[in-house]
Amino acid sequence: MNGQTCWVVTDGSAGMETQCIGLAEALGVQFTVKRIKTTKPWRWLPPAFWLTPLSRLMKTGDLLLPPWPDILITCGRQAIPMSLAIKKASGDKTFTIHIQTPNTSATNFDLVIVPEHDKLRGPNVLVSQGSLGRITQDMLDAAKEKFWPLVEPLQRPLVTVLVGGSNKCYTMTAEVITDLSSKLNTLHKKTGCSFLITTSRRTGTENELILTAALEELPHQLWAGEGENPYFGYLALADALIVTGDSVNMVCEACATGKPVYIFDLPGGNKKFNYFHRRMREQGYTQKFTGELEYGTGTPLRETQKIAAEVLQIMADNK
Repeated sequence: MNGQTCWVVTDGSAGMETQCIGLAEALGVQFTVKRIKTTKPWRWLPPAFWLTPLSRLMKTGDLLLPPWPDILITCGRQAIPMSLAIKKASGDKTFTIHIQTPNTSATNFDLVIVPEHDKLRGPNVLVSQGSLGRITQDMLDAAKEKFWPLVEPLQRPLVTVLVGGSNKCYTMTAEVITDLSSKLNTLHKKTGCSFLITTSRRTGTENELILTAALEELPHQLWAGEGENPYFGYLALADALIVTGDSVNMVCEACATGKPVYIFDLPGGNKKFNYFHRRMREQGYTQKFTGELEYGTGTPLRETQKIAAEVLQIMADNK
């Protein structure tokens, strides 16, 4: 792959961009990240209705101009018309990869990568267990070394808690975050553990205040968006992890550590989420969090590396 150019194109959403970057890194290519913003009313239309998609980009985002890349990795609705346009403009020379089920035919791309809980299947569709990500053992080792001095004063075991929030499928209310806080308090009393906690933008100010108040008497570090993000460090340093069940990405990143992962259920869900969580439990990657934890190691979930190997083989076969 040396010498080949690659673009990662998304609307800048962290969950989408992380998956694309993770694949690009696993492919071993030098890549450029491009975050696009599309104009109205085009952003709401299916790809087939876009006229000259590349001219529908706002200057407040990245423009997409030749020379075209050898490889294009996209994720999200806004990037789909751009992928189709670049494929055409490059004379079919750009190898296009789209992550997640597109709102157009999969045959419009060279490859489509979907999680197992999506229904799409086809001759050019690769299926991953959960979402792709950037976690590698080298990354975890480096993060552990970097962030260990920050958490060294805390007593072990260290329990990392990844807190998401409300979305289209799940709801995080004050009652829910209070329940989680209560269970963390009980866990500390039983085991003497310390907590490494991150929240997200979806957590909400009220929920963060409840969580912060509940943690006052517990040994912990809470990162809520200020200063350098210790996220990978918290993953690497954990003896066990608790993850709210609203994010496939967070669950898969936690499982990539090979540590015990416990899911704190939120009210809600849908068919896809329920299937994903059931499969992760059946395969031994996760357990439900009820207030009890065990510590140990298991098989890390490293789907990105597996999928990247399949992509490389397909590209080599197509030469």
